[in-house]
Amino acid sequence: MNLLAFDTSTDQLSIAVQHGGRTWTHTGAGGAQASATLIPAVLELLAQAGLAPAELDAIVFGRGPGSFTGLRTACSVAQGLAFGARRAGGVPVLPVDTLMAVAEEARLQNGAAMKVLALLDARMSEIYGAAYVWEAGGWTAVHGISVGKPEQWALPTGEDAEDGKWILAGNAWAAYGERLPALLSSLPRISALPTASALLSLAPALLAAGQAVPADQALPLYIRDKVAQTTAERAAAAEN
Repeated sequence: MNLLAFDTSTDQLSIAVQHGGRTWTHTGAGGAQASATLIPAVLELLAQAGLAPAELDAIVFGRGPGSFTGLRTACSVAQGLAFGARRAGGVPVLPVDTLMAVAEEARLQNGAAMKVLALLDARMSEIYGAAYVWEAGGWTAVHGISVGKPEQWALPTGEDAEDGKWILAGNAWAAYGERLPALLSSLPRISALPTASALLSLAPALLAAGQAVPADQALPLYIRDKVAQTTAERAAAAEN
């Protein structure tokens, strides 16, 4: 399967191309900076793999939540490459939740199935999070994606931190670790971001499940409407 995957939702830009049993990867500065570097880096990786955009089976991208500018960049590039591939019907695009990609990256690092509370720094003194359980060869969301203050996070209702299967994955504790509830702080942690390698790993099952969409439906997933703070709000947050 020929796949292009990229994520620009965090401070790290991650790109991967899969072709003929091999994978080519690239990492760089993400977020707003990715708007200038994503397309050249994608074209370079495709050239290294000997692939033209029209030969791709799908374009996989992290749809969010994450950096507002980063998500818009990912969606616009996915659309542009899919439409511009000069292939009848265009290239299908596969939007993937970034928090599921965090869970998958943690699984790839850990080498085992698990229960994952994926937490990403949402800035503005908040955390994006979702809870997933690995079962039957795929991830099931047991707590949907939401955003909240660090103190508000907990395991899904009925789940026990003492069962030895739950881990924290993401980057949120680097910024807010002291504010997480003690029960969560006691869990094992894996530093994981929504990498393109994780997107490639998720793609076959998601494609088989029919989750690819036409290029014009490559849309970002925003969890909150407000994406910036005033100067006064930033100062207030810094005091908390």
